[in-house]
Amino acid sequence: QVQLVESGGGLVQAGGSLRLSCAASGRTFSDYAMGWFRQAPGKEREFVATINWIGAGTYADSVKGRFTISRDNAKNTVALQMNSLEPEDTAVYYCAGRWSKYGNILAKSYDYWGQGTQVTVSS
Repeated sequence: QVQLVESGGGLVQAGGSLRLSCAASGRTFSDYAMGWFRQAPGKEREFVATINWIGAGTYADSVKGRFTISRDNAKNTVALQMNSLEPEDTAVYYCAGRWSKYGNILAKSYDYWGQGTQVTVSS
């Protein structure tokens, strides 16, 4: 079993930055690919970014060039640095873990989820 706890959400103006962090506990963190997803009100949960066990990231087109995913296997953490935020980025952001060394863009392929953290971008 893996427990995931997100932090770092909040309210920011358009053009600003936020850094989300996800702390993992339980099994060996380096055995898991990690991902970030988000869900806005009235919308389905969507893929944001994923990172494999050695730190290679994949991004949704909507965040490419603005967001950066990273992981620290020694500290059991994964982070999402979000720059040039837009009102359209407003959502609850979820950290997810997948029992595989390789990431995936599909939410259903993840085994563990955090409780989510709210990000609100004002115009």
